[in-house]
Amino acid sequence: MDLSGLAPRADLLVLALALDLAVGDPNYRWHPVRLVGGQLVRIERALRAAGANGRGGGCVLFAVLAVVFGGGAAGVVGGAWAVHPGGAQAVHLFLLFSLIALGDLLAHAGAVDAAATAGDPDAARTAAARLVGRDTDRMDLAACRRSAMESLGESLVDGVVSPIFWYCVAGLPGIVIFKVVSTMDSMVGYRTERYRDFGWCGARLDDLLNLIPARVSWLLVAAAAVVVPGASGREALRCGWRQHAVVPGPNAGWSEAALAGAIRRRLAGPIWLGGRLVTEVWIGGANDPPGGSADDYRRARRTTLAAAGLAAAMATGALLAAR
Repeated sequence: MDLSGLAPRADLLVLALALDLAVGDPNYRWHPVRLVGGQLVRIERALRAAGANGRGGGCVLFAVLAVVFGGGAAGVVGGAWAVHPGGAQAVHLFLLFSLIALGDLLAHAGAVDAAATAGDPDAARTAAARLVGRDTDRMDLAACRRSAMESLGESLVDGVVSPIFWYCVAGLPGIVIFKVVSTMDSMVGYRTERYRDFGWCGARLDDLLNLIPARVSWLLVAAAAVVVPGASGREALRCGWRQHAVVPGPNAGWSEAALAGAIRRRLAGPIWLGGRLVTEVWIGGANDPPGGSADDYRRARRTTLAAAGLAAAMATGALLAAR
């Protein structure tokens, strides 16, 4: 197979993003992330049975998943190429479309807002539970909306900017490997007794692969806020810089704090987990009111969409220039 069939392409990226916004994440049996998750469970079981339940086992887990799915993507595109180059492009596009999650993020966050607008706290909490891993039974409608806005900020990085970044850097294998790491982090990257060592590799790789995109997202949110009515690019820059470390982890805080600053509303606040209050810290301007209204959500959504659009435009321009 001509390896150019795996190389990043501006036209396919634009089409994939358009498809993602139009129909959301496709739900089908052989979805790459679903396959990665299924294989991860099987490989983890085999490694633990063999006694490889420490950091070494976690590293082997990554290596096997990376080879299987990175090589699998190349094999599928190569097989299509052998039939017809146009078929390879179609497969490339479909895989790329399946690995970008902006449309799905907007749909899930929108479900929270819709339930809150309808004044249905039970539906809002149920929708919020699909986005955040915290106790939702204590959350009022404003807190549910805040959780949706926080998810917009956080997932801008790992659902949009990072996949686009690694696609531009390493083509289709790059975005596949990124999704392997992201899936590992979400499934085994916990600081529990069971996963503290075994999940170390996935968690640290996820931190590494999101390192640059998270900081780029901070700048993208600030730039996007300039063109969104009622938003502030200056406050996005200030809050992202000063408060990024408030949010746990080295990456999520950059875009979350930037979005809070951009919409001039405080986010986060009291968060309960397992029946215990784990934090009461707010992010955003100290003099800004707590977020939670429908207008707050719409401003956050518009800012997130504008930031994603800027990311797509920059990536497309870079790929065209590279050609």
